[in-house]
Amino acid sequence: MHQLRKPNLMDDIRVPVPPGSTRFLDLLRVDMRARGYALPTERTYLRWITRYINYSKRRHPAEMGQPEIESFLNHLAVDRTVSPATQRTALNALMYLYTK
Repeated sequence: MHQLRKPNLMDDIRVPVPPGSTRFLDLLRVDMRARGYALPTERTYLRWITRYINYSKRRHPAEMGQPEIESFLNHLAVDRTVSPATQRTALNALMYLYTK
């Protein structure tokens, strides 16, 4: 039987961003919050962006482009066999990263 996870009060609290932070993920958090992104979207996008950066040997996204994005998405589809919906979520996170 499937057990329901107990709600955690911390699930609804956003990670605080130190004023003036120049950390890449902090800058993304600030931008998403300014655009009114929902907390689950913020968390999901940051997780996928972090996975993309780690997959690419921790290179900065400014140093990467279409070939690296395609390689990452192909990796998810072929090696990780994630569902099409998961692939779309990862793609949406990367589209946010490169268009915003």
